[in-house]
Amino acid sequence: MEILPPDSTSQSSGHRGWWRELNRYHWFVFVVASLGWLFDTMDQQLFNLARVPAMNELLTGNLASKGDFYGPLTTSIFLIGWATGGLAFGVMGDRVGRAKTMMLTILLYSLCTGLSALSVSVWDFAFYRFLTGLGVGGEFAVGVALVAEVMPNRARPFALGLLQALSAVGNVTAALIGIMLGQLEGEGSLGAMSSWRIMFIIGTLPALLALLIRRRLKEPERWKEVAEHAVQRQLGSYRELLGDPRWRHRAIIGLLLATSGVIGVWGIGFFIQDLTTKLFRKQFEAEAREKKEADHDREFVLLAMANPAELADIPEAARIKADRLLTPDATNDAGVIFGAALYLHGQKLSVQKEAVLAILDQHVPANSAKPGQSSVERERRASFLGGESGDGSLSAHVPRILKRTKSIDGRLITWSGYVLLMFHTAGFFGMYSFGVISHFLGRRGTFAIAFVAAMTATALVFAFIRTQSDVFWMVPLMGLCQMSVFGGYAIYFPELFPTRLRSTGTSFCYNVGRFAAASGPIALGLFATTVFGGWTAEPFRWAGVTMCAVYLIGLLALPFAPETRGQPLPE
Repeated sequence: MEILPPDSTSQSSGHRGWWRELNRYHWFVFVVASLGWLFDTMDQQLFNLARVPAMNELLTGNLASKGDFYGPLTTSIFLIGWATGGLAFGVMGDRVGRAKTMMLTILLYSLCTGLSALSVSVWDFAFYRFLTGLGVGGEFAVGVALVAEVMPNRARPFALGLLQALSAVGNVTAALIGIMLGQLEGEGSLGAMSSWRIMFIIGTLPALLALLIRRRLKEPERWKEVAEHAVQRQLGSYRELLGDPRWRHRAIIGLLLATSGVIGVWGIGFFIQDLTTKLFRKQFEAEAREKKEADHDREFVLLAMANPAELADIPEAARIKADRLLTPDATNDAGVIFGAALYLHGQKLSVQKEAVLAILDQHVPANSAKPGQSSVERERRASFLGGESGDGSLSAHVPRILKRTKSIDGRLITWSGYVLLMFHTAGFFGMYSFGVISHFLGRRGTFAIAFVAAMTATALVFAFIRTQSDVFWMVPLMGLCQMSVFGGYAIYFPELFPTRLRSTGTSFCYNVGRFAAASGPIALGLFATTVFGGWTAEPFRWAGVTMCAVYLIGLLALPFAPETRGQPLPE
């Protein structure tokens, strides 16, 4: 790849001191655009944190074991809304103005995030995520167009690179929210309120930013000058974008670059939380067994077999919880034991009898007791249950099992927050480094390095992450490499199009790419359940490795991409 000389617009000091060219209004625009985008990304990551616990709660009955399918499906629906909103608001940004459109997008994604907290099924949850996606998709294109047109030429690429890098602040904020709520849930401090619902309520706060935008933010002079002299149909026209060979070529190249990176992150990278959740659940269940919890659970089943009538005393809420926890591939001891015992009492559960017996055999070894035992001495029951369970009745087990389940669920949410924190802290440096490196190597050369690094790091992590210690270096490595590509999008896409088409063109690249990327999560779920499900114990892991080939799309498009480093914005 050709190495280009430094930007002709830069001084001998390189990128040092670019911020000295900014006045107070430049900084105001930068801060507003950055806040809009980081709140946007905070919403995205709150969804990634909430996806697994939301599916666990919303999927009931025959759907209870379908989380590996419906989780990716809701992600794809979110991406479709994201793409649809991006295309619509991209045109609006060119036609009615950057500032007005930004205010509308922030209001939309904030308020619809709050609606997600009211979900009662997977389908209304998916619908609210679609509406949220409409606003999320529109904000990026108008935000980067606004900054690109307001900033001085020399400061522009660095300001855009920093704008994208600061999105990591929103991601990290979501991680800290997840860590805090996970700890509160583990301690039982949230009561009956689910932590994922509280996350979405917090996600409504960015709506306050729209009030600030309305009061002080003005449209860029560059846009106002073009808007005054252009025929209305020339502003934000997809017909002109795709009808002019020059802009069409650039739009298609940008689309291919965006498709590669967006699928890489939303179709593979963000599902690292699902993979690490499975890893941590096994560890936490093993810790519970070491504390003799499994012995108490076996006693619970023995008591249920000997005295099934006592199961009638278990509260209805506990029965519903058991049905949600009991799945054919269950690793949650509490769910298995609860579900098996309730099944023995003739409760109608979503899992068939053969599956229940297989699960029970796995978690309650045959040598621990014989199913046919007719009684258990009260003294032995008391010695198993200890003082915590009172009189040794079946119903006395309920608080213990539910407490353990809630504690593990809370720890899983907390660790999901830590995973997100590590991913996006490293991602900040990846996104900002793109602007610095591209200053010397050019946009195309830096994209090539970023795509190769992202493909290699993602395959490495999904293939070899095994222990808790692996998380601390593998997840940051993947975040650094994957997110560096997005630093390039913020810098490169606004440089491809003229003012009258800048928001439209940027939105086209990013959001038509998301329509293609919406297939990524679904493909991951299908690979995991259909292709790899029959011959490996960890199909999700190898589905992720296979999908890393998506980064080749971006690499193959680069030879046809124009180099824009050091050139003024086109008109």
